[in-house]
Amino acid sequence: MEDGQETARAQGFEELRCYQLALKLLEATYKLAKELPDYEKYNLASQIRRAALSTVLNIAEGYGRYHYLDKLRFFYIARGSLSETRSAFIAAHTVGHIDEAQRDWALTAESETQKSLNGYIDYIRRQQQGRKEFGPTVLKEDHAEYIVLPDSLIPDSPIPDSQSP
Repeated sequence: MEDGQETARAQGFEELRCYQLALKLLEATYKLAKELPDYEKYNLASQIRRAALSTVLNIAEGYGRYHYLDKLRFFYIARGSLSETRSAFIAAHTVGHIDEAQRDWALTAESETQKSLNGYIDYIRRQQQGRKEFGPTVLKEDHAEYIVLPDSLIPDSPIPDSQSP
């Protein structure tokens, strides 16, 4: 500090509480993935790592965007990935890979992260950065038509019976 002026401290996504909490959950998912049996290497282990990593990466990417609607899009993706991480911990417990205490810790950590992320989303919505420069509908989707096939045209895909050879 010179002449009584404070040096501005650079703030970034690393300072966000939701990001810090998501990192703790990411760390726990990597520990879990490492401890899973080999046959889960390309299934549950891969999926839980990708979901938790997607959470932190999308928080960071959303933070780096300018227009508030663009920011929100990435924060919504992060929130979805966070829910996917929660589900993976529930699945790991259901099939016996983790005990109840580990599952409960993960569910609490996910819940705290989601509350923090929802609070940040609410803040961004109220702030509406970029609205004046670009208008409120710059990222609005034009009307899109979606083709829906009738049931008669959708091929049957029966689920194989567990007793079938």
